[in-house]
Amino acid sequence: MIGKLLTAGLAATAAAWALKDVPAAIGGTPDPAKMKRSPQFRDGVFHNRAVTSTLTPSNSGGVLRDFLRDGDRRKPSGAVPLVAARPPVTGGLHITWYGHASALVEIEGSAVLFDPVWSDRCSPSALVGPRRLHPVPHTLDQLPALTAIVISHDHYDHLDLPTVRALTRTQSAPFVVPLGIGAHLERWEVPADRIVELDWDETAEVGDLKLTATAAQHFSGRLFTRDTTLWASWVVAGPTRRVYYSGDTGYFDGYREIGEKHGPFDASLVQIGAYGDGWPDIHMTPEDGVQAHVDVRGGLMIPVHWATFSLALHDWSEPVDRVWAETKAKDVALAVPRPGQRIDVDDPPEVDGWWQALG
Repeated sequence: MIGKLLTAGLAATAAAWALKDVPAAIGGTPDPAKMKRSPQFRDGVFHNRAVTSTLTPSNSGGVLRDFLRDGDRRKPSGAVPLVAARPPVTGGLHITWYGHASALVEIEGSAVLFDPVWSDRCSPSALVGPRRLHPVPHTLDQLPALTAIVISHDHYDHLDLPTVRALTRTQSAPFVVPLGIGAHLERWEVPADRIVELDWDETAEVGDLKLTATAAQHFSGRLFTRDTTLWASWVVAGPTRRVYYSGDTGYFDGYREIGEKHGPFDASLVQIGAYGDGWPDIHMTPEDGVQAHVDVRGGLMIPVHWATFSLALHDWSEPVDRVWAETKAKDVALAVPRPGQRIDVDDPPEVDGWWQALG
C-alpha cells in the first residue's frame, strides 16, 4: 500500500511539474487600444481581407474521429535523416530548414531565424499535444549570432515558450513579430527593447536588413480567444538579395500583390502541409503553395510546414510528393532539404526523393 501511495504521489508531483508552465505558455493579453492603429483590427479582433472562416463546422466532428484512427500513415515509417550542424557562412544566401516551420536564412552576412520551435511538443503542456516525429537536428547553441528572430503568428507550432526563453538568454537579436504578439513576449520576460511589432506593410530595419510584414490568410489564438493577435507572411530584404516566408496561410490573391511590390525573390519558404477539407481557407494545399511561389515571383522554392508534427489527416509524405510533381509541371526550381541541411540558394542540390523510403 505504501509503495502504491508513493508511486501515486510521485506521478502527481511529476504531472504538477509538467503543467507548471501551462498558464505562462498561453501567453499575454494584447491591449486592444494598441491594436486599433491596424486597418485589420475591428470589433476587438483582427480580420483577413476577405475570408473569415477557420474550420468548417459541419466537418469538425468527422475531423476529430479521423484523427483518432489511421495514425500510422501520418508518421514516417523509419528515422528521418538529419544533417548535423556546420559552421555558418558569412556571405551569399543560404537557408537551413530545421523541420516544420523553423528555418534560418543567412543573407549577405545577416542571419534571420523564423518560427523557432525546439520543444518536443507543440503544445502548452509537455505531457499532451502533437509530438515531434524526428529530433531537432541542431541545438540552439549551434545557431550563429542572429540578426533577428521573426515570428509569423502565435500558434504553438510557431511560437514556443521554452524556445523563446532560451533565445532570450543566449541571443541579443530582436524579436520581430506581428501586432499583439509582443504581449506574449512581455509575459515571458523578453525585454521591451527587443520586441518590434509590425502591422501588414510595415517595415523594420535591423542591421543591413529590411523586414516587412506582409499579408497572410490565417487566424491566431493560444487558448479559447481567437484573433486578438495578427498573423503575417514576411519579406527579408538584404542589400541585394530577397527571401519570402509565407507563414501559415490559405491561398489568396494577395500573393500577386506581394510579388509586384516586393519581388522578385531569390527564394521562398512556403507552407505546404497540414491542409484539409475542413479548413481550406487557412492552410494551402501543395499545389496552392507552388502557385503562391509563382505569384510572389519566387526563385528557388523550399517547402516548409511538413514532416515534423502530425497536424492533419494526410499521409506524412503526401505534401512533398505533391509539391515535387507540381513544380515539375510548372517548371519551378525546388529544393527539399533534410532537416538541418543548409541549402546554397545559388547552387541548390537536385531533389533526390529522400523521404520516399519513409512514406
